[in-house]
Order: sequence, then structure tokens, then C-alpha cells
Amino acid sequence: MPGPLDGFRIIDVTQMISGPLATMLLGDQGADVIKIEPPGGGDFVRSYGGRRAGLPPMFATTNRNKRSIVINLKEPRGLHLLQRLVETGDVFVQNFRPGVAERMGIGDAALRAVRPNLVYVSISGFGESGPYAEQPVYDPIIQALSGLASIQSDETGRPRLVRTIVPDKLTALTAAQAITAALLARERTGVGQHVRLAMLDAMVAFLWPEGMARYTWIDADDDGTRPARARDLIFQTTDGFITCSAMSDADWHALTQALEHPEWRDDPRFGSVARRERFADERLEMTAAVLRTRSSAEWLQRLRAHRVPCAPVLSREDLLSDPQIAANELIVESNHPHAGRMRQTRPAARFARTPATLRRPAPLLGEHTNEILAELGCDGAEVAELRAAKVVA
Repeated sequence: MPGPLDGFRIIDVTQMISGPLATMLLGDQGADVIKIEPPGGGDFVRSYGGRRAGLPPMFATTNRNKRSIVINLKEPRGLHLLQRLVETGDVFVQNFRPGVAERMGIGDAALRAVRPNLVYVSISGFGESGPYAEQPVYDPIIQALSGLASIQSDETGRPRLVRTIVPDKLTALTAAQAITAALLARERTGVGQHVRLAMLDAMVAFLWPEGMARYTWIDADDDGTRPARARDLIFQTTDGFITCSAMSDADWHALTQALEHPEWRDDPRFGSVARRERFADERLEMTAAVLRTRSSAEWLQRLRAHRVPCAPVLSREDLLSDPQIAANELIVESNHPHAGRMRQTRPAARFARTPATLRRPAPLLGEHTNEILAELGCDGAEVAELRAAKVVA
């Protein structure tokens, strides 16, 4: 059965992670994603280490379900080829710095002239105007500017980065959802639109509900929320680390029983959800002191027996054999036709009637140039001439 986006064509000129991961998600769900790459190496992520057959792991797992064509967009004929592709497409996605697409002749107005109902998507770092708009950006910059690094501050107050590219991935998820919403609106009205998304905006909006809770009510003296530098929920045991969390009154009461400290229930500092958040440092230090006295297995058995939410802290290697991951059939293995055996996750969302699938492995640079040009009506002689003129590769 085809995926839910079967029949839609995405023209993708993005590089790095936020754009390519967004279009990969659409490809997983059935869209025909054509990845247009520049000559001389293609998407910058292709240059990363750990390559097999020229494919780094990060590229291979963010560019599946796509076809690659190399077009020199600095050449007039290359620009014309892109316009011909856009005529056949539904969505165009770019993540150049603000103004660059317009200078290249591939801005919203230029492409809408050839495809009036196009969904045009611009992904930027900071937005299209403002003091930072023209500055280069990578994931750590957004972590710092959005407040995420501050939220991750350690016990000394030093801000810390999250060691995975959260802003990039979150922007991708937000973009994929926005594109789907724009396509739904177009199906209903027949009208396309320009969708603009800044990494900074996506990250701040994501952090806001709890990360900015104390700043939500204007002119509030004290909202009782957890201190910004409260310790995290990773606890050391005699032989490793676990996590456990007690949000509700029922969870808290169960935790006091599991830890054999029922007197904590009567401590006025912990008498409600709001007060437990206010005195989070004290509560968590007391919890940590108890958990340091036994093994992870012993504590997990007791915590689970009392229905306290808990889990071991798995290493990345442990994750591969975790029984819940296995039960979910989340990690799949396959043979990449050029790079050999690989593992990756299946699409996270499962559709009962229109399943998302792994139809295509990540492409080699320009692997589908001939195929895509043939679909545009280019015969062998024209393709050869375009290659000789270095318009395509």
C-alpha cells in the first residue's frame, strides 16, 4: 500500500540536517523527494567521517527515500532545469540564508510564476529580518540563544549544550508538520503558500511550556516552579545509573514507600506538586542519597513493584538490545546497495492504512540524474550535452 503522501513531489535543495531530515520524513510517508545537490561534493554532510561508499552514517539516515540529481544552479540552463522540476512538484524546500534564494532566482515569487499553487518553504536560522538574520548558524548557536544551554546548566551554574542536535531535529519535525498542513490547506482551497520557519522560533516555542513557565504569567511574584538549576533525574546506584520520576501525589506516595521513607509524605516541603517543584533540589538530593545504597536491579524491581515510573540509563550499545525497543520493532537492518549492511530506525509514526516505508536507501551523489532528466523529457543526447557543459553531473 502507498504511503499517505504518495503522489506528492518534493523538490529539495536543502543541506545539513534540518531541511534534509524534514524532507526525509515526507519521503518515508510516500512523497517523491528529489534532492538537488550542487556540483563539487553535494550536500555538505556527505563530507563527514565514517563513510562507506562515500556515505557517512548521518547522511545515510537523513536522506533515505530520496533521489539525487546534481544541478549547477549558477548556470542558466541549470536554473531552467530546476524550474522544469518545480513545474512537476508540489513543494519546494530551501534553507539558504535569507535573501540568497532570491538572488539565485529561486525565491518564492520566481518559482510561483512557474507553479502558482506551489508550497514554498524557507528554513532559516534566526528568521528573515532582525539583528542576527544574516549571521551563519549551526545547532549549538541556537542551543545557546534559545535558552536551552541555560536550562541545561550544571550545579555550578555553567550552561551546557545538549549532546545531540536538538534544534536541527526539532526544526525538521516542525517543518514536516507545517508542510503537511500546507498541503492539506491546498487540497481544500487549491492555493499554495509560503511557509517560513526559523530554527530559533521552533526551539523557543518547544522549550516554552515548562522551560519558561516562570516567565509565562506577567507581573507574577512567584509561580512556584522548579528552580532553573535544580538537579536532573539521573541517580547513581551502587553499580550504575537509573532514572525515576514522581509527578503526581500518587507517584510521590509510591516513591516514598519504594524507598522505605514513608515519613517524607508528611514533610510540608513536599505536600503538593507545586511545593515538590519549589523544593526540587532538596527532594532530589534526599532521593539520590537513598538510591546510592543499592544496585540498579534492586531499585528497579522495587520501584516497578510500587508502580513508580523508572528505567535504567542505557548506553547506546545497550539500546540495540533493549526488550522494549525490540518489541516495538523500531530498529531495522537492511542492505544498502553500495555501502553494505546497515541499521536505522523505521518511521516512528505507524499508519494503519497507508504505511510509511523505507523504499529507497540514501542515494549516491547524482545517482538519479539520468533518471530524473528522462522524466523531464531529456533524451540521451541532451543529457550527454548537459553533462559535457557541466550543467548536471
